[in-house]
Amino acid sequence: MNSLDIRVGGLSHRFDDTHALQNINLHIQPGEFVSLIGVSGCGKSTLMRLIAGLQPPSQGEVWLDGQPPRVARAAKQIGWMAQQAALLPWRTVLENVQLAQKINPQQNAEVLPQPDALLKMVGLTEFATAYPLTLSGGMQQRAALVRTLATGAAVWLMDEPFAALDELTRELLAGELLQLWQQFRPTVLWITHNLHEAIRLSDRVVVLTPRPGTIAGEIAVPLPRPRNDTSAQFQDLLRQARSLLRQERVHG
Repeated sequence: MNSLDIRVGGLSHRFDDTHALQNINLHIQPGEFVSLIGVSGCGKSTLMRLIAGLQPPSQGEVWLDGQPPRVARAAKQIGWMAQQAALLPWRTVLENVQLAQKINPQQNAEVLPQPDALLKMVGLTEFATAYPLTLSGGMQQRAALVRTLATGAAVWLMDEPFAALDELTRELLAGELLQLWQQFRPTVLWITHNLHEAIRLSDRVVVLTPRPGTIAGEIAVPLPRPRNDTSAQFQDLLRQARSLLRQERVHG
């Protein structure tokens, strides 16, 4: 699975009278895992939609491997995962995954993991013939993650996909996600409100200011994985992120 370079330059965006983003400059290396945090309404999801090419920015540029997002979208190189699994309820888990490959054909389709193998990776083999509404929320998100994997997308844009889950399920799925990312190495942009999760998963944490969102700062996370969240280094990074977020909340 390939990964793409993401570059955002001088990006600003408005919705009518709402100034959502202002002068965003961001570079995400191929295969890097970057988390985006900030208070609600600061423009995190808007930035992700602009990177995905779902709408053009009011000002500035977005490049994926030096090309506009529409090129990556046409090549089925962008995978999207949100809070809701959005599985088709009239198709089984396996059929949902198979459909993702059918409607997102890749030139290197022969090297993509088979749906059965993907389901096995996340422990869903025995639920392959089950329908989504019979599954727990965590299982549905596992299936949604497999669907993203099945497309072979080089970029994963993930908008709080585990936010609605209980804490234990969320931690388990985050661990599984990390293992899959390490195996396939796509470029990941992850939106979260959970600082602990951001530091546990990411190579880098980017903090946005309140609206209009701009980059307040970045925190590199040089710790080896899997990360010990009780270590002094982890706790220090957590304090840095919390301090930066609090400063921006106060200033906002």
